[in-house]
This record gives sequence, C-alpha cells and structure tokens, in this order.
Amino acid sequence: MSDLSAVRIVIADDHPIWRTGIRADLGENFHVVGEAGDADEAIAVITKEQPDLVICDLNMPNGGGIKVAKECGEQFSIVILTVSEAERDLLDAIAAGALGYLVKSTPPEELRNALWKASKGEPVFSSSLAALVLGEFRRLNKESQPIEALSEREREVLQYVARGHKYAEIGDELFISPKTVENHVRNILKKLHLNRKQELIRYALEHGIE
Repeated sequence: MSDLSAVRIVIADDHPIWRTGIRADLGENFHVVGEAGDADEAIAVITKEQPDLVICDLNMPNGGGIKVAKECGEQFSIVILTVSEAERDLLDAIAAGALGYLVKSTPPEELRNALWKASKGEPVFSSSLAALVLGEFRRLNKESQPIEALSEREREVLQYVARGHKYAEIGDELFISPKTVENHVRNILKKLHLNRKQELIRYALEHGIE
C-alpha cells in the first residue's frame, strides 16, 4: 500500500527509541507524519498534521496522554499505548476521550490490526483490560436503573459496538443487514443524545453494558 492510501499517524512518546521501534513495527499500511516527546508537543503536531490516528503514551511530560486525549479526542482517533495495565488509568483515558487503550507488550501483528481498526473509528482495547474495565463498571453500576430509552435490539447492537465489532460483524451475529445495524446505531445516538460512535463505548462502559 502506498503512502497516499496509508493511515497517516502521529506517534507521541517521551522515549525516542520506543518511537523508532513503533515505526519499525507499523509496516506499509501506516505513514508516520509526525512525532512528539511530550503532551504539548503532541497537541501541536496533531493540530498541524491532522492525522488519521494518534498513538500516544500515557505517561509523558506536561500532562501525558490524558491531556492529549482531552484536547484532541473529539476530533482525532487517539489510542493510548502504555505499559500500565491499571484499571484506573484505562478508565481515565477513556473518560478523557481516547478511542482505545493498548499495552506496549501487544505483539506487532495484533498492534497493527488494532491500530487499523482504530483508524476506521473502531474502539480497541487489550482484551484482558477490556474484561477488567467492564467488570469494574458492572460493579459500580449494579444498582443503576435500566436504560429504558433503548429497545432490546438496540441494547444488543450497543453491546457489540462497545466491543469494537464492525457493522458487518454485528449483522452476522444478529442476522440483520449492516445497513440495519447502521440505522440502529443512528437511533441509539439520537436517543442517548450522543454525536459520535466513539461516545457509545464510553456510555456502554459507564452503564455496565457488555
């Protein structure tokens, strides 16, 4: 795949050697258009380059990945790539606006696959952490009232969207067309007063929907 069709990506990490390693692991489907070593530099580079995707370390100087997600998460797809497997860090990252959260021990092929999905707007998480955070929100929300605004089918669709499934995959699971899935997602967004599919993952986590 040429650079013209590759995913334009910014890498933000305060360790230059790690950024070099990420570059090497990405492969031809990704084109690095900028790098940064701290949060402020990352925000500046993202604003200038307008990338398709941002890979951002959680712990960097000047506010780290949380600051970058808060500043840029509404407009850009940001995936936190970190050594931290702490539930609190994951929750804070998603609340700040990150689309995904992956650990640095993720094998290169899995990393490329996850980043490709994220570049298309799909939320991505290291599987073990996704299970942990869903369990935590279930505990926090076990006494919450059901979300009466959504139909049973819409709840099912939301569950799959929250897990990062594509419309075609959801359609296969529920025996409906991808277009019907898209219509359900549009209705869910309207009922929940949300604007972007990215916000659905946060909503699902906050309400213990798995």
